[in-house]
Amino acid sequence: MPKKVYDNIIIGAGVIGMAIARALLKVRPGASVLILDKENDIGGHSSGRNSGVLHAGFYYTADTLKARFTVQGARALKEYCLEKGIRFNACGKLVVAMDENELELLHELERRGKRNGSNVRLIDAAEARQYEPGVFTHKMALYSPDTASLDPLTVLEALKEDLLASGVEFVFSAKFIGHKGRVVQTTAGTFEGKKVINCAGLYADQVAHDYGFGKKYTMIPFKGIYLKYAKNKTDVRMNIYPVPNLKNPFLGVHFTKTIDGTIKIGPTAIPAFWRENYAWSHGFHPGELCQIACAEAKLFMTNAFGFRDLAFDEMRKYDRKHFIGLAVKMIPGIDPQGFGDFTRPGIRAQLLDRSRSALVQDFVVEADRSSVHVLNAVSPAFTCAFPFADFVCQEFILDRD
Repeated sequence: MPKKVYDNIIIGAGVIGMAIARALLKVRPGASVLILDKENDIGGHSSGRNSGVLHAGFYYTADTLKARFTVQGARALKEYCLEKGIRFNACGKLVVAMDENELELLHELERRGKRNGSNVRLIDAAEARQYEPGVFTHKMALYSPDTASLDPLTVLEALKEDLLASGVEFVFSAKFIGHKGRVVQTTAGTFEGKKVINCAGLYADQVAHDYGFGKKYTMIPFKGIYLKYAKNKTDVRMNIYPVPNLKNPFLGVHFTKTIDGTIKIGPTAIPAFWRENYAWSHGFHPGELCQIACAEAKLFMTNAFGFRDLAFDEMRKYDRKHFIGLAVKMIPGIDPQGFGDFTRPGIRAQLLDRSRSALVQDFVVEADRSSVHVLNAVSPAFTCAFPFADFVCQEFILDRD
């Protein structure tokens, strides 16, 4: 049996888990905090494979947690980077329209952005070309000067150093098995905590189910792949995004300008068949295959939220020529032969509400006095991490002690 009793045990050493530990220690400096992770270091999944884009907060309706925290979060992360000497690329973003039908959506994004406190404005095509000479947009574009990019792993390493200096303990290679009362059972042993905080990402639903939470939810993984532009770093100056389909949480193939100036296109949102389906040989789990494939088959047959159409569209992106073609529409002068290798894939841990057969668009947290479960920390969770962590602490941890 475990000997030490921690005030808080956090499951998951990604950005949300570490940000919550940081937020806890701001209000309770002497608290004992243990962070468990099944990998051998921090950021093994979504956080460490993140695109690194700091979003500006104009995609989300005003009644959402995403709208509430994205602008604050981007500002807080930039301040943290300045404090720690971490570079970020303040390159900005253009959202471009392909035709007349997309212009109203640009206006809607501007309305959302202004309601959310985001620094955005509509500009004409001529001004858009001043920021990005090679860009094509139909009449207008949405300009976001505050969108930036950074290296996620550098931020995660800084957070880990801060937490270690504050007395937080980490145990790695500790896969969650189950719990008994206040005791968390893992492959690295058992650990007792007064309150358990589930930030397990791809496995958050499984951990929550073990505690009796999130019963109507299951995780549907989507694979995100980027393709690097190898010819140079100068053909694109900033992030260039298409007008998204606001009915689903994916933003379409776009150009990302990374911290070192590298240009890449992506991501895909290809339905995956198990949680760590980064490749056909990686992390295969027959039970997950059965569960997730069955859920996806049901969505495919009913075409709930347009899943069948989405699946067909996304699978086509395995065709390199088609994938590049989607990006070239926005920067017609870029060299289609200039693209090189695919980057390391990521998996989006996307929550499905089985009662509605619908993807959950916002963050979801469920809790009682002994456990807290962050069930849907999807994009832009990295951007939102600091204020979202403060919110979780105040609303679900400190107020329920």
